[in-house]
Amino acid sequence: MAITIEMVKELRAATGAGMLDCRKALEEANGDVQKAMELLRQKGMATAAKRSDRVTSNGVIELYSHGGGRVGVMVEVNCETDFVARSEKFRTLAHEIALQIAAAAPRYIREEDIPQQVLEQEAQIAQARAREEGKPEAVIEKIVEGRLEKFKDEVVLLRQPYIRDENIKVQSLILENIAAIGENIVVRRFQRWELGEAIGE
Repeated sequence: MAITIEMVKELRAATGAGMLDCRKALEEANGDVQKAMELLRQKGMATAAKRSDRVTSNGVIELYSHGGGRVGVMVEVNCETDFVARSEKFRTLAHEIALQIAAAAPRYIREEDIPQQVLEQEAQIAQARAREEGKPEAVIEKIVEGRLEKFKDEVVLLRQPYIRDENIKVQSLILENIAAIGENIVVRRFQRWELGEAIGE
């Protein structure tokens, strides 16, 4: 199929990718704009992953209060330059991450942040539950693995489904922004408070 300049312009407007990249993606996708968008998205994600070791010493501390002051979030999101730190796209992402933390209450940023003792405790709980449910010994290990993965999806920010689109994880949302902005972006730390949560502890 012949690739027209209109098709290239349409894809560029939708993705923000360069003209040459748009043309190549359309050629590879045989003129299918949706498929070309997906190819560009994958390429952007791959490029974003390569940026993940670049130093991030700029950024923003985003504050968010929810439910009339019942939940408060403070999150530090870093990028490489002050220019990007001031951009609307980066600020919007930081705000979205704060909303995610308020709504989904993660306990850790990355999977590797979970203490080993917490994982062991969760594994023991899952094992005891599987035995109580009368599951055969041969499948208990698989059940424990599955429940540990589900636990990680619930408590790890980067593994959580994004609150505005359950089909993508927070990690993918950040990678898409890295691809669009062109700089590495890191969630450095966060704190979430909920009114009355420490009472009686």
